[in-house]
Amino acid sequence: MKKKLTYALGEILIVIIGISLAFTMNKCADEKKDNTLKQQYLENIKSDIEVDKKNLQSNIEVIGEKMQSLNEVLPLINTNNPEKISSMNKLYPVFSSTDFFPKDVTYQTMINSGDFKLIDDFDLKAAIESHYSNYKIILKDYERLDIIHKEYLGEYIINNSDFDAMRQGKFPYSNEKLFKNILQSINGALRLKIIASERGVKSCDSILTILK
Repeated sequence: MKKKLTYALGEILIVIIGISLAFTMNKCADEKKDNTLKQQYLENIKSDIEVDKKNLQSNIEVIGEKMQSLNEVLPLINTNNPEKISSMNKLYPVFSSTDFFPKDVTYQTMINSGDFKLIDDFDLKAAIESHYSNYKIILKDYERLDIIHKEYLGEYIINNSDFDAMRQGKFPYSNEKLFKNILQSINGALRLKIIASERGVKSCDSILTILK
């Protein structure tokens, strides 16, 4: 009887050890899978931010050129200086939009899927969250110029443009005082865009340093 009991206990012990080993192996496999997924996410975020930085740097250069053109044209508006007619060609590129579309698909995927919890480094997680929160502020600064274009510049051009005069080589815009005010507002909004873009580049550099 004692021999049978010892045998039974041995069988139970073997089963328990087997279950424990299987559980441990599964846990290790899951941890390896999670770590691989986390590293892939971090690599993708790094790649996204590098693209964002490049786009912001390009925007800084383009916006700087627009501001330079505006600074050359503004002193001529609402004056009798004949050079203001030929200077209008410098303004048309200024009226085009310079946008920033953050590459945040990876980050949003991690948030929506719950995989953001895979990042167990608190400081890294906080840095990533802070970086993408900065984008929201940057986009608000970008939006200010869009509002001026839509609500003021567009309406002004429709109501105060004389395209016949333009074809005759004359200055095509009436109410030059209003035109100058709108251009000055655009110049101020462009300055805010540059500041926001520079802040974005700094944020990109900061998080890239951590990710490397």
